[in-house]
Amino acid sequence: MEQIMADRQGLRTDQAPAPAGGYSQGVAIDGFVYTAGMGPIDPATGKAVGDDVATQTRQVMKNLGAVLAQRGLGFEHVVKATVHLQELHRDFAEFDKAYREFFTADPAPVRTTVGSDLNNILVEIDFVAHE
Repeated sequence: MEQIMADRQGLRTDQAPAPAGGYSQGVAIDGFVYTAGMGPIDPATGKAVGDDVATQTRQVMKNLGAVLAQRGLGFEHVVKATVHLQELHRDFAEFDKAYREFFTADPAPVRTTVGSDLNNILVEIDFVAHE
C-alpha cells in the first residue's frame, strides 16, 4: 500500500476548473492518468459557458486537455471516455459532432455515454489516458 501511494501523483492546473469538493483534477499512477469529471466551467470566471451542448462540450474538452497537458499528454493518449449528458436523446448528435473535433486519429478511445441528472450543465466528461 505504501508503494502505491508513493507512486500516485495528483495533477493540478489553473487552466481547468478548481475542484469543488474533495477530489483532484487528475491522478497519474502506473502510466495511466485518470481525470475527474469536468463540466463546461471557464476556469477564469468559474461559470458555465454556453447554453448548447456543442459549446459546452468544447469547453469540457478544453478543460480536460489542460489536465492531460500537466503530464505532457494530449487527446491521442486518451483510451477511455465516460460522458454524461443531461438530455441524452436530444443532445447526443450535437455532442458527438463537437467531441469528434478533438479525436481525429484512429482508433478513437472507447466511450460510454449515458443520460444523467446534471447540476445546471448539459455535459460532463472524464478520461482515462495512457502515457
